Amino acid sequence: MSPPLDWLSRLLEMMPVHGHLDLHCLYGAPWRIAQDRSAPGEIAYHIVVSGSAVLEDPSGGPSRHLKAGDILLFPHGAAHTLHDGSGESPVPARERQTLNLTISENAASADRADLLCGRFVLTPQHERLLRDYLPPRLVVSAPGRNATAEGRTTGAQLEQLVALMRMESAVESLGGRAMLNALSTAIFALTLRVASESDQAPPGLLALAGHPRLAPALAALFRDPAHEWTLPELARLCHMSRATLARHFQERLGRSAGDLLTDIRMTLAANELRNPTASTAAVAGRVGYQSEAAFQRAFKQRMGITPAQWRRSARSPD
Repeated sequence: MSPPLDWLSRLLEMMPVHGHLDLHCLYGAPWRIAQDRSAPGEIAYHIVVSGSAVLEDPSGGPSRHLKAGDILLFPHGAAHTLHDGSGESPVPARERQTLNLTISENAASADRADLLCGRFVLTPQHERLLRDYLPPRLVVSAPGRNATAEGRTTGAQLEQLVALMRMESAVESLGGRAMLNALSTAIFALTLRVASESDQAPPGLLALAGHPRLAPALAALFRDPAHEWTLPELARLCHMSRATLARHFQERLGRSAGDLLTDIRMTLAANELRNPTASTAAVAGRVGYQSEAAFQRAFKQRMGITPAQWRRSARSPD
């Protein structure tokens, strides 16, 4: 019998994410990276290996200064700009292809910055769940000295993983591309773990996961989504009143426990519908719906198309 999975492992099992390292950027000031909006199903990421960078706020708000060790993700796929902060016109960069990736570099020598840039890829239909439950942008830094022992351990793992990516990107070894993509995939999971363990976890799923008293409810929803969970039942698991549980979910997640349960069920159903031998009624029952009609309504509301349309789109080579 397989051991029970934690919520993050269960999430990534439901909607696999594949990492791709695209660019190793080696820039001296002044430099600038302007990246367009990501394609559907892609989440851009940047890792500041050494040096520093400034992230512009596209809405005109204050810029965010990034230091070595920071990891930046854009779960909503927004266009964004990174630069050295000098305000000067960037020195032109040139690209050269190596065996396993592309290196982008300029001729400037001042204030050198070393960045690893890539993307996390998932199906566009699965992207919606992450987009709804993760912030528009996520910046993760290695935990400081005041962090818990668990946080420091995770931070150390993240630093070691980045160091391994940097080392692998600097050589042209057999299987290097596969290694870099596998390490990128691991970066995604570890980044979410670090963010959930932070005292300042952003609103959404990470803030919910970071609340120790709510952990039993979150684990239950991911572990057995077909169960007809009620608010009083989840509240008992967390040793709090139903009103307190509902308030915590709304404050941290921005929606109810029932909303999260429905989204988990729809994600599982979307995966099940890929099986041509599974009837819609059977899929409905496996994800917790006694009524096929109720399942059809919920699926259309959450996914934007009917189960039959989803099944046809999943079979299409496009």
